[in-house]
Amino acid sequence: MQILHYPTLKTVLLVEEILKDAKEPLSRYELLKRAGNRIMRPTLDVIIEYLEKRYMVLDTPKGILWVYVPKEKMRRLMDASVEV
Repeated sequence: MQILHYPTLKTVLLVEEILKDAKEPLSRYELLKRAGNRIMRPTLDVIIEYLEKRYMVLDTPKGILWVYVPKEKMRRLMDASVEV
């Protein structure tokens, strides 16, 4: 993929927030729509690839899904879980 320009941190954070708040996987079209069409499609693709390489999102046929869990939250979940 040839990158024409890189996204700004502000744009990456915007996409992260949209995905975190989503209750279901979002298509790229829906992501662009929720961002108010302020992001170009190639820029969104770069952001998705970046987040996917860091295991923060899954890019599935049904859409893009936020999967990242911060360490503190994971630790609380593990402490509250029942050992089998």
